[in-house]
Amino acid sequence: MIQFDNTYENLPETFYNKSGSIKFSNPQLIAYNDQYAKDVLGINLDSLSKDELADLFSGQVIPHGASSIAFAYAGHQFGGFSPQLGDGRALLLGEVVSPGKKRFDIHFKGTGPTVYSRNGDGMSALGPVIREYIVSEAMFHLNVPTTRALAAVRTGDNVFRETKLPGGVFTRVAASHIRIGTFEYFAARKDIEGLKALVDYTINRHYPEINKSKNKELNKYLLLLSSVASAQSMLIAHWMSLGFIHGVMNTDNMAISGETIDFGPCAFMDNFSQTKTFSSIDNQGRYAYNNQIPVGIWNLFRLADCIVPLIDPDFVFIQGVKLET
Repeated sequence: MIQFDNTYENLPETFYNKSGSIKFSNPQLIAYNDQYAKDVLGINLDSLSKDELADLFSGQVIPHGASSIAFAYAGHQFGGFSPQLGDGRALLLGEVVSPGKKRFDIHFKGTGPTVYSRNGDGMSALGPVIREYIVSEAMFHLNVPTTRALAAVRTGDNVFRETKLPGGVFTRVAASHIRIGTFEYFAARKDIEGLKALVDYTINRHYPEINKSKNKELNKYLLLLSSVASAQSMLIAHWMSLGFIHGVMNTDNMAISGETIDFGPCAFMDNFSQTKTFSSIDNQGRYAYNNQIPVGIWNLFRLADCIVPLIDPDFVFIQGVKLET
């Protein structure tokens, strides 16, 4: 099966909540990225039937050693701050270490409600599952940093949005699921110890070179901010070069690792337009094609807001302006 080596659960319990999938009536496997599983993750599931794979990748069977946790995070959504969001329809199945010694999260989307669901049903329609599978794999083959698709399952049950739709579960793989919004969650609670734990974990997992830095004039918090800024600026440059519009660059949708994550109303432009958007609720064009660079900068200021008390407790950042407290 899958050999897990979970580390996020070693963080304080305020970082996550234990949860599990709801039971689906008839899970059916639509796609399984077998070559990626074997070649990159070192996972071989040849002994499992299609029905067993469907049960695994819809959360009906939680393998030995798995995590099954929902992440806590906050976020700025279209500029407005929500102090608690979290994985409302997603679960971390667990972490694996690849043959190349890289650590990856295996993550479900659409497995049912969690403590962070805010009265939502926690499920996903099949259409977005298929879209994320296709677009994330397209991004990878276009050499854009991205989460990867591992599996797509039809649940056999319906979800109700504007109309009745078939349900699905998407299994994605990411370097991790730490977001700018994860830092905002602890900053909003003035949880300095939580922030320190998150910074240390993020550096050890994503930017271990910071621990080896000989530049004593810059502390690790500034170096982390610089590293994330570099990763996300390169990511957005990739997007722009391909005419890609993420659609919803909320801070809870921006991964600290610099990977494309959370493919919602995203698309590649067929006809070039600076002001093109792909979210039906983005009436002001906040996440239009030509706004992706300034929004990326704005999001990085929100990260700076979170970690500046660790750099200098006598100052805070408010909307990117340094003010004395």
